Amino acid sequence: QVQLVESGGGLVQAGGSLRLSCAASGRTFSSYAMGWFRQAPGKDREFVASFRWSGGYTYYTNSVKGRFTISGDNAKNTVYLQMNSLKPEDTAVYYCAATMNPAGGYDYWGQGTQVTVSS
Repeated sequence: QVQLVESGGGLVQAGGSLRLSCAASGRTFSSYAMGWFRQAPGKDREFVASFRWSGGYTYYTNSVKGRFTISGDNAKNTVYLQMNSLKPEDTAVYYCAATMNPAGGYDYWGQGTQVTVSS
């Protein structure tokens, strides 16, 4: 049974930093892509960043480029999202997800962690 558990959310002032973690379990994820998504109140869920274990490829949505960094620790089966220079518009519930085929959508999702950035 695949399980993704996020942690690290919280309340931070604008300009501050947070690091989100996503601990994955239940199978070998070396062939998977891991993604971070977010959903703000009243808005659709949006893609934030993704990471491939194989090759370490990363992708970001434009609004977070230069501020967020996605990375993975193979030994811990954990993916991180380092978020710097946070803005109030980054406030959302952040979800971790996994898939073998990003073009086909993500198959597994975590429960989400709240990030609130105050101005």
